[in-house]
Amino acid sequence: MTNPIHIIGGGMAGCEAAWQVSRAGIPVVLHEMRPVRETHAHQTDGLAELVCSNSFRSDDHETNAVGLLHEEMRRAGSLIIGMADKTALPAGGALALDRDAFSAAVTRALEADPLVTIEREEISGLPPAEWTNVIVATGPLTSEPLAKAIGELTGTESLAFFDAIAPIIHADSVDLSKAWFQSRYDKGDTEAEQKAYLNCPMDEEQYEAFITALIEAPKTEFKDWEKDTPYFEGCLPIEVMAERGRETLRWGPMKPVGLTNPHNPTVKAHAIVQLRQENALGTLLNLVGFQTKMKHGAQVEVLRTIPGLENAEFARLGGIHRNTFLNSPTLLDETMRLKADPRLRFAGQITGVEGYVESAAMGLLAGRFAAADAKGETTTPPPRDTSHGALLNHITKGAEAALFQPMNANFGLFPPLTEEIRKGRKGKRERARAYTERAKISWDAWIA
Repeated sequence: MTNPIHIIGGGMAGCEAAWQVSRAGIPVVLHEMRPVRETHAHQTDGLAELVCSNSFRSDDHETNAVGLLHEEMRRAGSLIIGMADKTALPAGGALALDRDAFSAAVTRALEADPLVTIEREEISGLPPAEWTNVIVATGPLTSEPLAKAIGELTGTESLAFFDAIAPIIHADSVDLSKAWFQSRYDKGDTEAEQKAYLNCPMDEEQYEAFITALIEAPKTEFKDWEKDTPYFEGCLPIEVMAERGRETLRWGPMKPVGLTNPHNPTVKAHAIVQLRQENALGTLLNLVGFQTKMKHGAQVEVLRTIPGLENAEFARLGGIHRNTFLNSPTLLDETMRLKADPRLRFAGQITGVEGYVESAAMGLLAGRFAAADAKGETTTPPPRDTSHGALLNHITKGAEAALFQPMNANFGLFPPLTEEIRKGRKGKRERARAYTERAKISWDAWIA
């Protein structure tokens, strides 16, 4: 019988890797430390728990690199995307999901798989020598003993950054005489999608007072060893954005474009706060882009100054936590094996990709690579002109190691289009469509 592949971590990457290994007919042991050891960000002991946003971002596979990543994963039989589709909520052009239903669905699927064994235990150091094929998918919240052991093995310190969580509000506490439902530019094919966001408008005076309150509000204080840790640019706390300039939020998560207030259609809002459905019942709303490090009391006080949220009741307040990731371009080979110990393969956010889907995508690749190793087969990385291949290339050899920071899927990581193709494609959307068309052909050939 083939020796099992051991996967450490039951998040997006670990669960996807386990599924891919099982689909290849290889037994797998999935080690998840919760509930034996809790983290400061997770709320449950469910597998694949979403701890920040409930959105997988754009599902547009024709003109968006993240949507393309979704499509590539669907074509590869992804567990994570499959369960996301089954638990999806209206969100315009995005793939948002009921986080509790999603986690439960992933957990049930893996528990029911005869080739998957789930062990609830902490792996507090390097895996035992007899584990010859291991995927470390411990994510941004890798336990300190394991992170220390990896650092000692590689001879280098893991990099780190802070990640912030947005508050969640009870939907029935929003004042609908001031707020309204509308997706930006009415995007979406159904009425539910076209009304997937709840909008709270601000005039200039309200916005300026809000920015001042954000800047002056008491914030979470970092420990001495955390103070020099940088933020990830793609998930900045709103206070940090406000401190960079008073107009930053107005042209970020609070941009007022593409929306018309039916309560006052002739007056254009100076800024707009958007909330998105958090669960299938529609009873909870997520403040879009409002990751925060304000202390809890200050969050309630400041966020209730937003028109429509004066009486907001919070199901969860925002928070901030320290994430860790490897300097992957120096430490990992092209199939994400650790150069210092090739029996160890890494996947997910710990490799330096950013986002739920990107993490799961690296889990998908790691699972396939590990299964091929178990079978004695050779495999090559996916082509760089696919979304998976572009991300993998970036974290393993495409990025400048000295400047390495977490990265989302984007067309800037793809090989450029030929001049002939560019000439035949007018406009940004048409060029994006050329990237996705090329990628789908390459991806289908690779997974075949």
